[in-house]
Amino acid sequence: MIQNTSEYKKTGKVLIFSAPSGSGKTTIVRHLLKQNYSFGFSISATSRSPRSTEKNGKDYYFLSNEEFKKKIENEEFLEWQEVYSGTYYGTLKSEVERIRNNGENVLLEIDVLGGINVKKIYGNEALSVFIKAPSLEELKKRLKLRSTDSDEIIRKRIDKAEYELSFSPQFDVILINDNLEDAFIESEKIVEKFLNK
Repeated sequence: MIQNTSEYKKTGKVLIFSAPSGSGKTTIVRHLLKQNYSFGFSISATSRSPRSTEKNGKDYYFLSNEEFKKKIENEEFLEWQEVYSGTYYGTLKSEVERIRNNGENVLLEIDVLGGINVKKIYGNEALSVFIKAPSLEELKKRLKLRSTDSDEIIRKRIDKAEYELSFSPQFDVILINDNLEDAFIESEKIVEKFLNK
């Protein structure tokens, strides 16, 4: 008897991009989202209040602190963190599974420790990519060129980057962003190789 294979949906894969601030992660992720990789958008959860233009379930899942903490207790997050005192952000397992079960791939742009946690959960179904600047000196230069942070904040970001760099060997791939156009090409190759496995 021949079975109808159209009944079986292919489950999507998970791509994790992590990097110290100033490494070009957001720029590379935005570039990848414009390519045709059938990525689903994972909506994050937060305990902060919505801004006037934001909609629940579109921009974020807005939860009270109590709701957020309950979900932490129930292990409903792949990763979460308290970004500011009393303000939480996280990636819901249910959100990632919703996308994967639609047969779409999930692209996550998350912090370094969160990236390691998600990779542990999904194993071979996920690819973790660590993006880094060619040197700490270059990273410092890029952060200064942004002209958005004070010297003290830049120093804190550099200290944090040094700490985060120590976790880079735990990622599947390290992408050095020395030249943005080259990094775009390399990131596409990395994604295509993984999705075609």
